[in-house]
Order: sequence, then structure tokens, then C-alpha cells
Amino acid sequence: MSAIVVSDVFGKTSALISLCEELKVSIIVDPYNGVDMGFKSEAEAYAYFIENVGFNAYLAILQKTIESNYPNSILIGFSVGASAIWALSDKVSSNVVKHAICYYGSQIRNLTEVKPKFAIELVFPKSEPHFDVLELQSKLSKKQNVTAIKVAHLHGFMNYYSNNYNQVAYNEQLKLLCLHVS
Repeated sequence: MSAIVVSDVFGKTSALISLCEELKVSIIVDPYNGVDMGFKSEAEAYAYFIENVGFNAYLAILQKTIESNYPNSILIGFSVGASAIWALSDKVSSNVVKHAICYYGSQIRNLTEVKPKFAIELVFPKSEPHFDVLELQSKLSKKQNVTAIKVAHLHGFMNYYSNNYNQVAYNEQLKLLCLHVS
């Protein structure tokens, strides 16, 4: 079984590589083919992602990687990576993906019709500017194979490069993630 980290719009960064090393995960799916883009801000990373990649292309990258190389995977996704995992969850079976943990996938709000075919844990931040987190959490928690929780931190709390990075929360989640991938 392989554990795979699916990046946010920042892509493969030194901080994400460090997280993977701590988790003993060697596979990273990112939107930029493994190139560290060196973005200076979330706004810059998001704008570049939207202009040059887009959600559907990123979803296609993830699906191709998973289906062709890594059956029986555990996926860990952040932001747009989490949303891509969510979108993938009704396209591939539990033979392909065994389990997924998705952090602050805000685009999930636009994909509520998805019916996951594998176990998926959604970790939402305490608030989001574009939607009611509690309402979405409640709606998605009723779906089969879904566990949805809300934490007391903001979107990006696991990303060192985010304005909302939280070292204490990162450490707490790292311990939980280690249990999933060991």
C-alpha cells in the first residue's frame, strides 16, 4: 500500500517535502510536475494555478497517477489537492484508493453531489469566507464513506507558506497522519 500526498496550489515545496519525510511518504502529486515554483504568496500561487493548470487538469493528473501506478493507496490532500481527491472519490473504487484524508478542500462545496466509493475524512477549518463550514460539514457527514470534522484552525494551517500556518495544529495533525500511514 502506498501513501500519497496531493499538494495545494503551492505545489511541491521544501515544507511539503519535510512533511512527507516525517510521514515516510515518498510520492507527491502536484500541479507543476515536481517543480518548486517559489511562489511568494497564496494569491500568487492561486492565480498561477487558475491561469496555467486549473482544477480539471489537476484532477486528471491525480487520477492518471493513481490508476496507473499506485493501487491500494492512502491519499492525503491539502486545499485544491483535497478537493481533487474528493472529486476523484466517486470515479475510482476502494481497490484503487483505500482511504483519504482531506484538509480544507474548499472547492468541495461545489461538488456536493459526489458519492465517495472509498473512506474519506474531511477536515474543515473553523471558517471559510465563501461558505458556511458547519452547513457543509453536516451535509457531507450524512454520506456513506464520509467523516467530516471541523477544527479550530484556519484554511492553510498545515502549510508553512500559508498566512494561517499553525505549528501546534500541524504537530497535532502530523501525529494523527502518522497513525494512518504506518
